[in-house]
Amino acid sequence: MDAIISLKNINKSFKSRDHHLSVLADIDLAINNGEFFMFLGPSGSGKSTILRIMSGLEKDFKGKVELAPSIGWRDMSFVFQEFALLPWLTVAENIEIGLLARDINIAERHKIIKKELEIMGLEKFGHVYPRDLSGGMKQRTGIARALATNPRVIFMDEPFSELDSFTAEELRKKLLTIWQERKMTIVMVSHIVEEAVQLADRIAVLTPRPSKIEKVVTNNLSRPRQKRTPEFFNLEDELARIIKP
Repeated sequence: MDAIISLKNINKSFKSRDHHLSVLADIDLAINNGEFFMFLGPSGSGKSTILRIMSGLEKDFKGKVELAPSIGWRDMSFVFQEFALLPWLTVAENIEIGLLARDINIAERHKIIKKELEIMGLEKFGHVYPRDLSGGMKQRTGIARALATNPRVIFMDEPFSELDSFTAEELRKKLLTIWQERKMTIVMVSHIVEEAVQLADRIAVLTPRPSKIEKVVTNNLSRPRQKRTPEFFNLEDELARIIKP
């Protein structure tokens, strides 16, 4: 498969007057076009930092991020862990944010918003403000906002970690359906081994900081994946053995 994003010798440190913290060390990686890629690793291993570097949100690092010739930064969207909705805007207006900077007329914007509201089960909540939404509905809005620009790549930073288990499972299934239908690339951070096995094509396990890639594991389980099978448990066990606390 062709690489859509490549990381070349990525190093990242946080510095202050009297402190230096090395977070990422010599990260080399290629993300394939159309794959569902997952980062796993212990807390503080720089998983979210890698995502921010890959998406262009973090500029202060050493190394190089290379994009395939067919894409640019405008072809990417980001789904945040803590929803990141603007409280003074309605659900529909939050979804519209990414469309405002593009050459899309009002009628077309409203058509896109209506479509994404329906896909995410929010068609009755377009006029509602974030304060009146459950956590699951807030994250549905965040995903709808990311989808509205029809991205080639979506970055997701532990998008289900703030949700109850039932809602998280429901949204994982919804996300897989959307990924398969739209044939986009998803790059996601998680701290849940079961989630990685359920969703990902490949899984990069990071070491404790300064983080390197301990191993990239290919997930060959057929889809839809059945959790309570020996094959599923075996892959969970393999990943758990690789992750170092």
